[in-house]
Amino acid sequence: MKISYNWLKQFINTDLETEKAGELLTDLGLEVEGIETYESVKGGLKGVVVGHVLECEKHPNADRLSITHVDLGNGEPVQIVCGAPNVAKGQKVPVATVGTTLYDKEGNPWEIKKGKIRGEVSMGMICAEDELGLGESHDGIMVLDEAIAPGTACAELFKIENDQVFEIGLTPNRADAMSHFGVARDLRAGLLQQGTQMELITPSVSSFHVDNRTLRIDVDVQDKKLCPRYCGLTISGVKVAESPDWLKNRLEAIGIAPKNNVVDITNYVLHELGQPLHAFDAVKIEGNKIEVKTLEKGTKFTTLDEVERELSEDDLMICDANKPLCIAGVFGGLSSGVTETTTQVFLESAYFDPVSVRKTAKRHGLNTDASFRFERGIDINITKYALLRAALLIKEVAGGVISSDPEDIYPVKFEDFQVFLTFEKIHSLIGQEIPTETIKSILTSLEIKINNVTETGIGLTIPSYRVDVQREVDVIEEILRVYGYNNIESTHKFNVSVAPTSRFEDHKVSNVVGDLLAAEGFYEIMANSLTTPKYTQLTETLNEEHDVKILNPLSNELSVMRQSMLFSGLEALSYNINRRNANLRFFEFGKTYHQYGEKREEHKHLTLLITGERFAENWNVTSEPTDFFYLKGTIERLLQRLGIQGLKSKPSKEDIFSEGLSYTAGKIPVVSFGLVNRKVLKAMDIKQPVLFADLNWDNILMLISKKQIQFREIPKFPEVRRDLALLLDEKTGFDELHSAAMQSEKKLLQEVNLFDVYQGKNLPEGKKSYALSFILRDDQKTLTDKQIDKVMQKLQKTFEKQFEATLR
Repeated sequence: MKISYNWLKQFINTDLETEKAGELLTDLGLEVEGIETYESVKGGLKGVVVGHVLECEKHPNADRLSITHVDLGNGEPVQIVCGAPNVAKGQKVPVATVGTTLYDKEGNPWEIKKGKIRGEVSMGMICAEDELGLGESHDGIMVLDEAIAPGTACAELFKIENDQVFEIGLTPNRADAMSHFGVARDLRAGLLQQGTQMELITPSVSSFHVDNRTLRIDVDVQDKKLCPRYCGLTISGVKVAESPDWLKNRLEAIGIAPKNNVVDITNYVLHELGQPLHAFDAVKIEGNKIEVKTLEKGTKFTTLDEVERELSEDDLMICDANKPLCIAGVFGGLSSGVTETTTQVFLESAYFDPVSVRKTAKRHGLNTDASFRFERGIDINITKYALLRAALLIKEVAGGVISSDPEDIYPVKFEDFQVFLTFEKIHSLIGQEIPTETIKSILTSLEIKINNVTETGIGLTIPSYRVDVQREVDVIEEILRVYGYNNIESTHKFNVSVAPTSRFEDHKVSNVVGDLLAAEGFYEIMANSLTTPKYTQLTETLNEEHDVKILNPLSNELSVMRQSMLFSGLEALSYNINRRNANLRFFEFGKTYHQYGEKREEHKHLTLLITGERFAENWNVTSEPTDFFYLKGTIERLLQRLGIQGLKSKPSKEDIFSEGLSYTAGKIPVVSFGLVNRKVLKAMDIKQPVLFADLNWDNILMLISKKQIQFREIPKFPEVRRDLALLLDEKTGFDELHSAAMQSEKKLLQEVNLFDVYQGKNLPEGKKSYALSFILRDDQKTLTDKQIDKVMQKLQKTFEKQFEATLR
């Protein structure tokens, strides 16, 4: 939210430095995220002064140029070459002196330099209005009033607006601060706490009066629950035109593009007081009647953005006698708004139910300044005041007369909240005693009415604009933020509870695994659990029926909970790859969500994503892409670190993989991993191979909690290595050989390793060569050659018998 400091000063007369004001607002809970400078003319016309043309002669080398001598008020006239057709002796003109920076229409800077034009020296530039940013005309130079003294700064002459704009990160609960008046209210309270007395200046509407009653529009609020208060009046004889500079400057400073004087006033009051308004062309209101009601489901309505929308039966609408005109509190209609031909205006100011507005805005995917405020709750007691304020401003800038009595339909008055605040609760929650007088002073500065004071506490009435203050703790929060969090003393005593926990706690195991992966060069990511339903169409592994759907989604792209962590991870990869960061290793701890009939389930996972080169580009390292076996090795190191062994492997049947494996502990799935299918990658706009692993974290935690720690002595006797080169059928896998060897010799055989594979020339068709190493050891004694030969013969016979292997 942008707040203009100049605008703030209309409500609170302060000379506090901008940075100090920003610090105070941040201390008050209105965090200032940045301060920008606004200038109504970019550059502020710095270096541009009034010049007096003393001489004007034709350029000797160019028919369309003139050589002028201009007095800049310093007693030393300068020569300037000018190409404007209307330059003449005796004129007062704006001159951009040497060194001045001007800006083109796109905002790009360019500097005025001393130079030569067709052989003649030029010491500046006589400017047209578009060159200074004061208008659009480029027909010739600006000619100023002859009475202006040479050397006068043009910034003073044209009253350039210079402002400082606060960017405030407003929290959702602070609906009261969604306006300049609301922020000024907080700033005043903060200054009072610092001992600076300030008056809060409220714009007056005492001059409001009805000029005639020639244009009456009746109002019928049919749904008083969704519209508890509705105010309106008519203005006749308005002239829709461009807004005056002061109004345009106020809106442009906070990033709003001016449209016309009537619409700009409604925006001005919105940001001034926090009350949304809407102006209708009264001629387009059929039957001279406004009806506030809901319409049948499926009713078509075209909004200001020229989009035809289908209404819900729950959408509150502003209608005339025959048709809808506006979606209440959200967006106006295309056919009823103010245009250049409008002369009669019906001005609306209302309070709409926050929940209804929020649902309607989300339903139609609309987010406007009005809905932003209505959704959070506005001050119902300011509705009529804001209407009168806007009507007076429209008369000021657009002319016209008030042509009806203000309509104010408010059948059931909202009662202010009553809260009893106990001193004991204040001190226990804050942790420090605050003097009673200080508490009363803070409450008064916040316009919280003190009804009575007892020995135990204070009875309070909360103003209607503080919709977020309804409980005792809310009031204490208000006291604390104005008193100042920095004024609460820190204690030197530190209390902590130590609870016995298992080493298998989720967070402890996650930290161990996270440290291991970080050491391997992985970066942790945290993706959104909300995703788009279209991802389920990319794989048969997921079923759209199992989506957990959001009842009130922000958008279709965030309308379901994720069934798989793959796609949110691929989004992160795609984002980085598109920014020239192609060598990536990510891991994420997260959950997936599933709907099975009336039952919902969530499961925790650890996922790994790898793409690109294994090593960063370097002159002494050969480029090597990460492959399936790199991922497999990473997973096995991870499982080994957790003490999970003896898993069975089989090819993965999931269609998200073009090549994949899965590990199970019996029938319990542990991990699936492999190369992501190209179809999936293409849908995510990823053109390089990606490896993905999905570890079932719930099952892993269960397995390690049942694992018993085993200890054994360090071997005292040496190991022996023997190798075999076997000729095998090409379908035989190493895991089969490993299993057979370990079953054949359970006592002495410690390890089996595959260190070479060959398939091709000089081998029979359908055959391959495996070179295996075997580590033998007896924990009781040193092995003899006879024992070793016996074991190797036994292994050889096992391979020959089970796999028809032969020695090479």
